[in-house]
Formats: sequence, structure tokens, C-alpha cells
Amino acid sequence: MTDQLQIDREENETKGRYVARAPGGPEAEMTFTKVGKHQMIIDHTEVPDAYRGQGVGARLVERAVDDARAAGVTVIPLCPFAAAQFRRHPEWADVLRKKPVA
Repeated sequence: MTDQLQIDREENETKGRYVARAPGGPEAEMTFTKVGKHQMIIDHTEVPDAYRGQGVGARLVERAVDDARAAGVTVIPLCPFAAAQFRRHPEWADVLRKKPVA
């Protein structure tokens, strides 16, 4: 099912989400909040049981990392799942916010 997974980004002025969908399947999502023009906070990741263990959550975070790189944005992974993914992927350090938000 996840080989046909499509990930879309939906956003407004201050918030957004990445949504993963497979034909006929449920939605998985990762939400974020924009902090100015150069930072985003990953708030929450929700993956339905139908996708568990298939890397769908990791693909959502990876898409956010790719988009952050392209836009010159740093990421603050407050979501425990996203934070764990950043620890597993040191190659994403270029978009990771190094200092806590004051």
C-alpha cells in the first residue's frame, strides 16, 4: 500500500501539515507551526495503525526536511517522533535548530 503513497503539504499563514495518502487508505499527518519566515516547529505526527512499521512517519519528516532545505528554513522538532528521527539521521543536522527558542 505504501509504495503508492503520496505526500502533500497544506498550509496557511502560520500553520500547516504534511499529509500522506495511499489510494483507498487512511491519512497520516505531521503538523507544523511557522515561526517567522525562517523556522518551523514540527508539532505532532499521527500515523494510523494501517501504516505502522512501514516508514510512513519517517517519510513525512523527510519531506519536511527536504522542503526546509529548499526554503532555507530551520526545523525545531518538538514532536517526540520527529525528534527521534532527527537523532537517527545526522545528515539532517543542517536544518536542525541548534538553540532552543527564547
